[in-house]
Amino acid sequence: MAVEIKVPTVGESISEVTLAKWTKADGEWVDRDEVIAELESEKATFEINAEQAGIIKQLAKEGDTLAIGALVASIDTEAPAPVKKKEEPKAEKKEAVAAEKAPAKQIGKEVKATPVAAAIISENKLDTSTIIPSGNGKIKKQDVLEAMNRPGRKPGIELFSRNDRGEKMSNLRKTVSRRLVEAKNSTAMLTTFNEVDMSAIMEIRKKNKDAFKEKHGVNLGFMSFFTKACCYALQKFPAVNAYIDGDQIIYHDYCDISIAVSAPKGLVVPVIRNAESLSMAEIEQQVVVLATKAKDNKLTIEEMTGGTFTITNGGIFGSMLSTPIINIPQSAILGMHNIVERPVAINGQVVIRPVMYVALSYDHRIIDGRESVGFLVAVKQMLENPSLLLMGKDPVASLLEI
Repeated sequence: MAVEIKVPTVGESISEVTLAKWTKADGEWVDRDEVIAELESEKATFEINAEQAGIIKQLAKEGDTLAIGALVASIDTEAPAPVKKKEEPKAEKKEAVAAEKAPAKQIGKEVKATPVAAAIISENKLDTSTIIPSGNGKIKKQDVLEAMNRPGRKPGIELFSRNDRGEKMSNLRKTVSRRLVEAKNSTAMLTTFNEVDMSAIMEIRKKNKDAFKEKHGVNLGFMSFFTKACCYALQKFPAVNAYIDGDQIIYHDYCDISIAVSAPKGLVVPVIRNAESLSMAEIEQQVVVLATKAKDNKLTIEEMTGGTFTITNGGIFGSMLSTPIINIPQSAILGMHNIVERPVAINGQVVIRPVMYVALSYDHRIIDGRESVGFLVAVKQMLENPSLLLMGKDPVASLLEI
């Protein structure tokens, strides 16, 4: 009996997927529920599992675009299960391990070298195929030294070539491209900048990172501080947390913060739900979970849908300043950058402080200059005075109700 394996429904708006990779070869035995292939949609990567055990027959090729419900493979459930091989004796395993640790190549009778050159080759376990002999086919000391100065290069092979190669865009990359162009063409995008003195936050992290890690099991990073600050600022300037739907402006009474993550197959933006209600530890835990899923291509559609505001951190790649593009249909995105020690004037004195430039790109159709600048200033004030993150404003002012 042959069991048909079809492309499953992976989301309401997704009508086709790409067969990214077979994890089982054609004609190979598969166990029930074992992963046999990976599918890539315009938003995420999904796995197909074997519905029954048997011999798999592939009915599509890697790179094929398949409609939802299309036939991918069949499994012959009546095929006999393979006989498992007996384990090798432990002694033989030890011998195999020892063989693996042995030098890859030795100088044999067919390779001639001077005594000094032979000693260097043996000591450094060099591959003699990478060494160009200069002495009538004999390897000399200088030949070995030159080869050591160009590790990884084979003799006669140029470092660069002039070949061109084409590579099919993934569905995810196509979607990212389309949405970026759509964002540029459909919004009145503008960017405002500010700088943040990170001294206070860095001091808090330095004093409390060990206790925080021991208590909560995650590192105390910058993302929790920025997320907290943004949540308070979004509640103060609700237009930054809204979006345009036709002739209406949709406001949100909650903060679902999208975190831009660089995944192996492209940029993805998973969402931290109700970030305004989470503690610093809960935010950091969510960041770790979502970032790990992104790197393993395990994010679901639900985990990447419905954010109200986005934070992107180009600083991890060394970016000094940028103008991030809005993650539509959202109306604003905050760009973080690297922290650099810079001279700043404080009370008439020039001092060195760790400074981060921050950028807020926003849709001017819904967010005015007062709101965009006010939002960024509010974020800056809370980051430079972390005690404000307790309630979003000065505790003394709150006490005095002023």
